[in-house]
Amino acid sequence: MKAVGYLSRGGTEVLVDFEQPKPTPGPRDLLVEVRAVSVNPVDTKRRRWDAPPQGEKMMVLGYDAAGVVTAIGSDVKLFSVGDEVYYAGAFDRPGTNAEYHVVDERIVGPKPKTLSFAQAAGLPLTAITAWEILFDRMRIPYGRKAPAGTLLVLNGAGGVGSIMIQLARRLTGLTVIGTASRKETSAWVKSMGAHHVVDHSKPIDEAVLELGFEGVEYVAAITTTPKSITGIGRVLKPQGHVNFIDDFSDSISIFKAKSITISWEMMFTRSLFETPDMIQQHHLLAEISALVDEGAIRTTVTNIAGTINAKNLREVHRLVESGRAIGKTVLEGF
Repeated sequence: MKAVGYLSRGGTEVLVDFEQPKPTPGPRDLLVEVRAVSVNPVDTKRRRWDAPPQGEKMMVLGYDAAGVVTAIGSDVKLFSVGDEVYYAGAFDRPGTNAEYHVVDERIVGPKPKTLSFAQAAGLPLTAITAWEILFDRMRIPYGRKAPAGTLLVLNGAGGVGSIMIQLARRLTGLTVIGTASRKETSAWVKSMGAHHVVDHSKPIDEAVLELGFEGVEYVAAITTTPKSITGIGRVLKPQGHVNFIDDFSDSISIFKAKSITISWEMMFTRSLFETPDMIQQHHLLAEISALVDEGAIRTTVTNIAGTINAKNLREVHRLVESGRAIGKTVLEGF
């Protein structure tokens, strides 16, 4: 089967097309014919930092995928051959940039019926991340529209920010402030449902104060930059909550005096450790699918950049690394 991978870590030029055998599903696995994939920041980071696993010649990246189940393992209970699915894969298994892919059924959801494979492929990783931050890490009451405070979403025009703003508006009572720094990204954040948009090219606490807010109860720090922690610490109200995704070297001591709760989100945690609640990702993807089909939220795909091959993946990796992407870019077909 066709696949895209690399022999050694490095720049986008390391990505190459190659052939490899079709994988065989384990007991709880689905074998999925991949119809579309998306590229996330984790793909570009692993390409730069991670060599192929010991004993493996090629490293195959890719997490987001949408496709059709072509075979199932002996213990599979949730899906059947022919089902259309979408999912975000696992950190410790080969990636989705291949014609066929094996994935544990417990982290797979039914593809939204109203979306194409390409439109669906842009949702899983960002939707899982946004959902887990809101409802598992920050423990925002799900489905309650009573006032719940103010949420500041850093990088509201990115993949996670775009879906988080929608979930927060549709499923919670939060007032949502999204950040953006360009006219087109500000317009996108507003279209996702943010009550307010602020410019993250200036100190974030100053930008929020200019809106007339004294501070916020929640910060979803989807991205951080050197020394941005200070502004986050200032903008948070006492006993607030901040959730991080990226690593950073700044001191977190600024959060101590306000008794700020700090949490981390890595959407691969459940599959990486096979936690007892691993199947929650199946359930939440099914919920996202239903919300999409009801018209409550929409896909954040803004660009279909051609078929799945090394040349096109190099281009999309460069776009993601540029920091100027709006929403999600996907590739469709081989």
